[in-house]
Amino acid sequence: MLVEGPKDKLALEQFSIPHLFVLSQEPLYAVAETIAARHRDVVVLTDLDAEGKKLYGKLIPLLKKLGVRIDTEFREFLLRETPLSHIEGLPAYLDHQS
Repeated sequence: MLVEGPKDKLALEQFSIPHLFVLSQEPLYAVAETIAARHRDVVVLTDLDAEGKKLYGKLIPLLKKLGVRIDTEFREFLLRETPLSHIEGLPAYLDHQS
């Protein structure tokens, strides 16, 4: 799973999600190459706000060009079914749902 920042990674680590990659200061193509070298499938979970959607739109073509399959199911669920705009807020959101 590819997330935008360290806070997103910390939030998702609470759910024991393996292989969490954080976007770094590297160019996006370098991140895409790193992902492609290690995995054939990835969930791209950038934030759900305008900036996160813009970043998502840049990453997807790079990853697909390198043969990486993008799993969109979880992201689409979050967009459709929750008011979340930032992935780091997922644990708090789920706490309020139970």
